[in-house]
This record gives sequence, C-alpha cells and structure tokens, in this order.
Amino acid sequence: MEFTVGGHLEVRIAPTDVGKRVSLRRTCAHGPQGAKFTDTVGVLTSWEDGVLSITTRSGDSVRVPESDLVAGKVVPAAPARRRGLPATSFEELARVCARAWQPVESEALGDWRLRAARGFTRRANSVLPLGDPGVPLDEALRYIERWYGERELPAYVQAATGAQGTQERLCAELEERGWRREVTTEVRIGALAPIGDRDTDVSGVRLSRDLDEAWLSRYQRSGTPGPHVLEVLRGGPSVWFASVPGDDAPGDDAPGGAVGRAKAAPAAIGRCVVDGRWAGFMAVEVAPAHRRRGLATAVMTALARRALEEGASAAWLQVESDNEGARALYGAMDFSVHHRYHHFRSA
Repeated sequence: MEFTVGGHLEVRIAPTDVGKRVSLRRTCAHGPQGAKFTDTVGVLTSWEDGVLSITTRSGDSVRVPESDLVAGKVVPAAPARRRGLPATSFEELARVCARAWQPVESEALGDWRLRAARGFTRRANSVLPLGDPGVPLDEALRYIERWYGERELPAYVQAATGAQGTQERLCAELEERGWRREVTTEVRIGALAPIGDRDTDVSGVRLSRDLDEAWLSRYQRSGTPGPHVLEVLRGGPSVWFASVPGDDAPGDDAPGGAVGRAKAAPAAIGRCVVDGRWAGFMAVEVAPAHRRRGLATAVMTALARRALEEGASAAWLQVESDNEGARALYGAMDFSVHHRYHHFRSA
C-alpha cells in the first residue's frame, strides 16, 4: 500500500471526505525498534472530536485518533472487478436477492421495505433499506420497532458493506444507536455457464417446480414448516427444487409430489430462483452420511443447466461468514464475494 508523494508520507483526507472510501496508515504501538504501523481500508463514516471512524468491507468499525494518523488518502469506491464475473451494482443484486426470498407481508417506508414472515429467517423478517426512508433516521427506526413489535418479532435492519453504493454509514449510525450486529452474510457471484458445464453426474438429481414433504424433511432451517415457510420457499419469479434420493428412498413409481405425502428424506436438496439473467442458489444441503460425495456440486450443476435453458447467464448465492465448509465449496466453484450484509437488531 503506497502513501508516499516525493518520498514523504502525507495525510490527504479531511472531514469533508466522510462517506468516501479511504486508506489510512496509523501507529499501533511503540517498541525498541520504533513505531509500528497498521493499515485500514474502508468507508470514512465520521470524523468528530479528533477521532476518525472507518467501516471496513467486513462491517467492522475502526476508530482512529487523529494523533495516530500517519498517512491517508481517498481510494476508488470498490476494487477492480475480476475478469469473468458478472457486472452488477449493489442495488441490482440486492433487489434480485430480495425477490428470491419473499416475505409473507411487507410495507413501504419511503424507499425502504419492511418485511415479515412470522419469524422464518432474518432475511424475510428484516428491513431492506434501499434508498431513503422519507423521514429522519431516528423516526424511521422508531416506526420499525413499533411495526415489528406489533407482530411480536425482533426489529432487524439488513445493511450492506463492501461494494460501491453499500451502506457503511447506515451501519455506523445503527451501531451508534445501540443496534447490535448479529450475523454477517457474504453475497457471492459467478458466471453460470461454468457451473452447468461441469463434468458432473447429475443423473440422480430430480428437479421439480414444487417441494414435497421429503424435500422439507432434509431442509434444516425449519422444524415443522407452517404455511408461512412454504410461502417463502415457493415465492420468486421462477423457482426450481432439486433433490437426490437417499439410499432408502422409494422408487420413481412411489406416490408423492405434493406436501403431505410422506417420502424418505433425500440425500441432498437445493433450490434455485431464475430472475432474468440471474440464477440464485439457496438451501443446498446434504445429509451428513452422504457428504464428500459431490452431491452438492451435482445439485448445483443440475439447477444451473435448467437456469441456462431459461436464459440466465449469471449466478449468485449467499453464505454466512462463519460457514467455512460452504465458503470453501463455493470458492472452488469460482464464486467471488461481491458484498456482505449484516443484520442489526434493535437494542
């Protein structure tokens, strides 16, 4: 990371740069060898009372006293896009993701969208704050708390970091007001054709427009699914469900196909929502006894081929930042992080 101009370190930022992406070098310790330095890159979210606040790509907040600042400069709003990845804005991708996981009920607050689904997943029970709420932030947050309180749900706001147009300042403002970040999720993107072109045996993967009781028995996000769970899972522009029968599954001529007709739990499942050029992958799960056999890859390959037939060319998925196994799988399939979002819960 280079800060020098003519061989000298320079601080080339000011309080007027709040809201911009910056790179800082600061002292972090002093020892026998002299001062030690550390570098921080992120959005400058405030500069008050001699302290700079930086929100990084990961959503972490870093506070830097002016007295520790050695060098600083404004840097491009986002790193250069890797070749082969789909070009997309944060707002486009956020709206595509939202359409693939629709709530049971929603309400507009200016440009923000309040979403609820009786508590089934944070994604379907949180505010999507794209644009302006139309009222001051404190008033918006009070309304949000009342709205979720009326439904006996905790109030969550989903805010993103790490790409051009993301919401680092909102994240910082929520933290200042005591809202607690509970979980961080990576939104990853990739080209769809390489997934569908994989030399993977998909003969055992069954695709359906609807889910049945067997598919639900493998799905780990819900215990006994109520109608609200089914409504979320079935919602979206063009939805496909994949399953790989387990060793004890009934034959092809077994009755089934509708929720309520019992089947043995599949060895693996997946869900894909096709929305224009985008194909989103969700609910890819493999039974513990069937892991490390390539079933997750087979499920995604089969779904990708179907999405390609519908005209999609780009892929996205979401994975929680602490899910090391899934992150390794998706990294091997050339999915790269586009941005991260965080669920902030009201104090």
